Amino acid sequence: MLLKTNNLKFTINLKYILPIGLSLLALNVMSAQEVIEDEKEIVETKAIDTTKSKNALKVDGVAAVVGDYIVLDSDVEKERLQLEAGGYSTKDIKDCELFGKLLENKLYAHHAIQDSIIVSDAEIRQQVDYQIEQFLQQVNGNMDRLLKFYKKEDEKSFRDEMFAINKANQLAQRMQAKIVDAVEITPDEVRTFFKNIPKDELPTFGTELKVAQIVAEPKVSEEEKQRVIDRLKSFKADIIENGASFRSKAVLYSEDPGSASRGGKYTLNKKKPQMVKEFREVAFALQEGEISEPFKTDYGYHIITLEKIRGQEYDVAHILLTPKVSNEAITEAKERLEKVRERIVSGDISFADAAKEASDEKETKNDGGQLINPTTQDYNFELTRMDPELYAQIQNLKDGEVSLVQTEQDRTGNVKFKILTVSDRVDDHTADYAKDFLKIKELALDEKKIQAIEKWQKEKILDTYIKISGEYRDCNFSSNWLKR
Repeated sequence: MLLKTNNLKFTINLKYILPIGLSLLALNVMSAQEVIEDEKEIVETKAIDTTKSKNALKVDGVAAVVGDYIVLDSDVEKERLQLEAGGYSTKDIKDCELFGKLLENKLYAHHAIQDSIIVSDAEIRQQVDYQIEQFLQQVNGNMDRLLKFYKKEDEKSFRDEMFAINKANQLAQRMQAKIVDAVEITPDEVRTFFKNIPKDELPTFGTELKVAQIVAEPKVSEEEKQRVIDRLKSFKADIIENGASFRSKAVLYSEDPGSASRGGKYTLNKKKPQMVKEFREVAFALQEGEISEPFKTDYGYHIITLEKIRGQEYDVAHILLTPKVSNEAITEAKERLEKVRERIVSGDISFADAAKEASDEKETKNDGGQLINPTTQDYNFELTRMDPELYAQIQNLKDGEVSLVQTEQDRTGNVKFKILTVSDRVDDHTADYAKDFLKIKELALDEKKIQAIEKWQKEKILDTYIKISGEYRDCNFSSNWLKR
């Protein structure tokens, strides 16, 4: 199934139109997007026939105006460079197509503001901090080199521009999400969608596997847990009784790589869950200046201090310590899993029953160890799109065969052991309505979302002040940007 996007007129697989549309917004990290501040004459011009507007102010380098936003002549090339930096081939993409995509982004951002869509400044600042950290890694931490590369005089102007760019992109993404959020599809619509596909154009679905695993995690001793708790309590006492700096202790001792260098700082928003539930519950229960007692999450043990409340936003800092497992515990976990594998191979117990009985992975054990595909939220993994790490673990397994014990590290860096099996396999095949209903439903829903976006764009283009200048007036847009 192929469908044209509104302004990027090359065709792409229907299943990926919306994700690619959002990624194009996200990739445009350094394009020169500016909100019009001084050119009020342009913004206030209401004439639909923009080619005859007498109030429009000629601004050198401005290729288009969309509502309160402008597109600069240089933006198109910057957009191309950003796509290429993200791994996309642009040799078959024309400037007019990229320009049309930039117009779409500005239209979304403009109407996000009109619809009172809120983007938190604190959230954008965190994005900018992260992006600059990533940029600095590419220039060995040299800020002067980074500023020279992006032709900025100082760090503040660089951060200010990135802030404006990120905020506009976030507004655009949330506006697009709002447009499709209420789109639903009925079984009758799915059936009609499928019947309308010519037989020689029916999609083909690749080989799919169902994978199950049993996990053994080394146990942390109670003594080690208490040692970590006592150490966090000593930090708290030193801060309260001796005036020690919470931030300094976070820099020196916290084992959270994402925040230690910032003194453990995070900004939480009550309406947007960003951290695990236990962390949020403790943070939101604190008073300003208060330090929590040590508490546990899947990452380890924490203490939190609440620095400031700003409406729905909470500025907090935390210190994370992770209990360490002993070598004896690691050996015990591996040997325990090896015995489980022997029972399965000998036929003494099924893989599913062994998972329920012996697996330490709470997310899968009660489901017979079956893994859920994070993309589709079902049990099926398409072979060609499987996570490379998971593929490497099962690629040589026959159906029903149990792997040898494998070692890996979890998200906290702790060692764990696992055995895997391929519990089912469906070879590549042409779409079948009964067998592939969920996939067909997804395709039908994606098409309906595309139609909703096209309808929204058509209406909003007519309702929005838009002016296109110079050579881009000769582009063959699929959307009515020129209002002809």
